[in-house]
Amino acid sequence: MKLYLIRHGQTDWNVAGKIQGSTDIPLNDMGKRQAACLAEGMAGRPVTKVFSSCLSRAYETARAIGSSQHVEVIKVHGLEEVGYGVWEGMTMEEIEKKYPEELNQWYCSPVDVAPPEGESQAQIYDRCKKALEIILSQAESGDAAVVSHGATTVFLLEILLQDDSREEEDDIIVGNASISTVEYDEKTRKFTLLELNDREHLKGLEQ
Repeated sequence: MKLYLIRHGQTDWNVAGKIQGSTDIPLNDMGKRQAACLAEGMAGRPVTKVFSSCLSRAYETARAIGSSQHVEVIKVHGLEEVGYGVWEGMTMEEIEKKYPEELNQWYCSPVDVAPPEGESQAQIYDRCKKALEIILSQAESGDAAVVSHGATTVFLLEILLQDDSREEEDDIIVGNASISTVEYDEKTRKFTLLELNDREHLKGLEQ
C-alpha cells in the first residue's frame, strides 16, 4: 500500500508570507490551477480513497484528485494545519516585532511550548497520529491520497517513518501541491519514503 501525502495548492496568504494555521483561507487562482495539474500528476498514481483536512484549501485540492479518479473525498479531523493562535494572519517579521519573548520561547522548546492560544508540537503530533490511525483503518489494501498542509505533512511523515526527532521537523519543507510518497511493506511492517516533495506536475505553471 502506498500513501501519497499532498500539500494543498497556493493561497493569497502563502504569497503574502502570512501564517495561515487553522484559519480557513481558500485557494487562489494559481492554487486552483495547481490543483488541476496535481490531479493530472496523480493520474499515474491511482488511489482507492482520498482523505482530506477539513480546511477548504486542502479539501478543494483533494476534490480535484477525487473528481479526476472518481473517488470519494473523506474529511478527517486532525489533518488541519498547525494552530498558531494569535499569530495567524501575521508575517514572521510582524510576529518577531510584536511577540519577541513568546517567539523565542517557542523556538527554544517547540515540543512543549505553543504560540499564544495555539498548539505545541506534542499536541499536533498526537492528533496527527490519531488521524493516521483513522486513515489506515479505512484505506484497507488500496493506495490512498492524504491532502493536508505543509507542517502537518511533515508530522505525518515523521509518524509513518517512525522518526522520533520531532525537533528537526523544520528541516523538511514541502511545496504547494507537492506529492510525497511512502510505501508500506507487509513483511517488515514499516513505511519507506519513496519520494519527497515531487512537483514535476507543476512545471507548466508560472511560479
